[in-house]
Amino acid sequence: MNHIPTLRTVRELRAALAPSRRNSLSIGLAPTMGALHEGHLSLIRRAREECDTVVVSVFVNPSQFEDRGDLERYPRQEARDTALAAEAGADLVFAPSVQEVYPDGFATQVQVLGLTDRLEGAVRGPEHFRGVTTVVAKLLGMTLPDVAYFGQKDAQQVVVIRRLVADLNLPVRVAVCPTLREGDGLALSSRNVLLDPASRVRARALYRALRAAAARADGGERSVQTLLDSARAELARSEVVPDYLALVAPDTLEPVSELREPALLAVAAHVGGVRLIDNLALQPSHDAAPSPSLPSTAPDTESERIPVCSA
Repeated sequence: MNHIPTLRTVRELRAALAPSRRNSLSIGLAPTMGALHEGHLSLIRRAREECDTVVVSVFVNPSQFEDRGDLERYPRQEARDTALAAEAGADLVFAPSVQEVYPDGFATQVQVLGLTDRLEGAVRGPEHFRGVTTVVAKLLGMTLPDVAYFGQKDAQQVVVIRRLVADLNLPVRVAVCPTLREGDGLALSSRNVLLDPASRVRARALYRALRAAAARADGGERSVQTLLDSARAELARSEVVPDYLALVAPDTLEPVSELREPALLAVAAHVGGVRLIDNLALQPSHDAAPSPSLPSTAPDTESERIPVCSA
């Protein structure tokens, strides 16, 4: 088994990365909140392919949790995370304490306006994305990577971070890699381990709902209402009530009135007390006529409509 260092302070991190900087070696960062799964590991492997030095941060960020109980229940598995990160190709793990990230007297918040008041922001409140953008800005400043790797499952977070990087002229490339799924379609998430067996079965409804709308779109349906209704019907079959279900423009997250350009279908719901999110890119069909008789789910072999990796 590979063994890699786990660093706790910014001083240690910068000292460890100094040789890479002196030798003009590229640095990749995969920011995580731990409880690593295959989705995280795919980011680390991608970083290993593209960068000379790979850093994995593990930090459960308290400032993005509006629910204290959710923060306390969030899985923490540092020894396991370090071993998995090493196997995936990381060179070191940066696992700072809350005090290291938010020392006494810390008084700065980073906020992205306009993209954070909808979807997750509308449900979880303004503090959520202020917590996300502040900690990401800090991790980028601590590590100073050439590339930072994020997963498409957190689609709104990706849009917000790209705006953050652009607006602040941060010298980092944001690379976005695809949502990875269980065999039944459930998006990989650190929260999945909190699902009891019955809730785990019900949670499949999220991806079935996304695929139901995608099947309609593939058949030529452009009505947003019809697409959303087909997704809601799938959720209702499993008695899943969404926090939101929305079809939005992928770059602005503005609601779309008709599917004429590629759009992002996003959903969030509590299943068995566990909050899950998912999304799927819908492509308008330019050849087929609307077909309301299409089945509500697509074949199990249907591939995800997310590019392999973009930057």
